[in-house]
Amino acid sequence: MTAQITDKLGRPIRDLRISVTDRCNFRCAYCMPKEIFGDDFLFLAKDELLTFEELIRIADQYAQLGVKKIRITGGEPLLRRDLPQLIKALNDIPGIEDIGMTTNGLLLKKHGQALYNAGLRRLNISLDALDHVFEEVNGRGVKADAIIEQIDYAKRLGFQIKVNMVVQKGMNDHQLLAMTEYFKEQQITLRFIEFMDVGNDNGWNFDQVVTKSEMIQLIEQHYIIKPVLPKYFGEVAKYYEHDNGTKIGFITSVSESFCSSCTRVRLSSDGKIYGCLFAGSGFDLKSFVRQGVTDEELKSQIIKIWQERDDRYSDERTAETVNNRQRKKINMNYIGG
Repeated sequence: MTAQITDKLGRPIRDLRISVTDRCNFRCAYCMPKEIFGDDFLFLAKDELLTFEELIRIADQYAQLGVKKIRITGGEPLLRRDLPQLIKALNDIPGIEDIGMTTNGLLLKKHGQALYNAGLRRLNISLDALDHVFEEVNGRGVKADAIIEQIDYAKRLGFQIKVNMVVQKGMNDHQLLAMTEYFKEQQITLRFIEFMDVGNDNGWNFDQVVTKSEMIQLIEQHYIIKPVLPKYFGEVAKYYEHDNGTKIGFITSVSESFCSSCTRVRLSSDGKIYGCLFAGSGFDLKSFVRQGVTDEELKSQIIKIWQERDDRYSDERTAETVNNRQRKKINMNYIGG
């Protein structure tokens, strides 16, 4: 095991997020709006994606440098063929203690059992409303009941589940209490995500953000909740607990930045390494690996990338910085959440 490495701001490396595909079967307005990602949109070709062998090799080097957790993202990761094979191999890497996956959930009945058998235990499932608004948000007319059915199935299989709701003012903020009530009764953790300026195409501005303080003010009018201490350094969500023990969380990139404790590195679907969800450029690790480098050369490059990292975009976010970064950030479907 190589000695623990830190970036320019003294942050250790703990989490690797791997986007396995840029494709998705939804067209959510805040991520891949259908007006831009139409039927003729050109996604990455197979040889432009990192192979499973390349992903495993890269993950192994990161594990030797301190990464403990891996999260599989997309696009929609369940569209990547033979994904359980990758999960099983990643689980076998020494030092990896936890593997999770973020998904829209639509294909869980098709792939859930194989993923569970491969060792996947944690799922973050996106669901932004329980009413007709969800059909509008996902851009495909998929009803919320279809995702609820998949969540119920995954829960029966034994998965630990968190549901993610991106809250946008004037779009689905009216569903805050309905979502809170439903998932409290189901005893499933619900996480509210402040609408963020990720990518280039979601038309973000500050006026569309519902902050954590606004959400809590509303929820506390109807429920008794109490704050929960973080489980570990770098935990993204700020958690609260209902009287029945069910948790709700808030991901507050806009109103309460957590850059100072960010331990995450992101590997995009086209093989680039990014130090931040809001980054505009990354290191082309795919091309570097395909030059035939040794494991030591790969590890040295990974160390160099992390030690040069100084990203703290959410700390610095203002109306001016948002405008300056228009059309410069990597899109969400390449880097995941």
